[in-house]
Amino acid sequence: MTNSIVKEYETDFYAWTIHSAKLLREGKLSEVDIENVAEEIESMGKSEKRELINRLAVLIAHLLKWKFQSVRRSNSWKYTIKEQRIQLSDLLEESPSLKNALEEKINHAYEHAVVIAIKETALEEEIFPDNCPFSLKQCLDQGFFPEK
Repeated sequence: MTNSIVKEYETDFYAWTIHSAKLLREGKLSEVDIENVAEEIESMGKSEKRELINRLAVLIAHLLKWKFQSVRRSNSWKYTIKEQRIQLSDLLEESPSLKNALEEKINHAYEHAVVIAIKETALEEEIFPDNCPFSLKQCLDQGFFPEK
């Protein structure tokens, strides 16, 4: 590997990705910037995990709004819930091992969800339970809509 490949990584990331992919396809492994390729692959995995948790937080926030501000229920909330479930399902289909991450991070997603729900409803924080009132199974179930 030459210094120019590492420099390319630092100065033109897109060109570096194209060049690295070409080298990999051609089997020129000795010319590949292995350390940065490995770092980028790890970063992609972390990004997928973050997206999954963020989508779960948005989903839970809307489930909270549905449950705790039932007088303001709308089709917009209903379809945001459905959309997030579809997006989560698609992500889990592409990367099934991330389901474990969801189970581990549901409480973290819930913390974000409460903040989102408070900002969007002006409800007091105290109205929301300390822990997520929905199981992961309920969150992902297309037919589940919490009642008050």
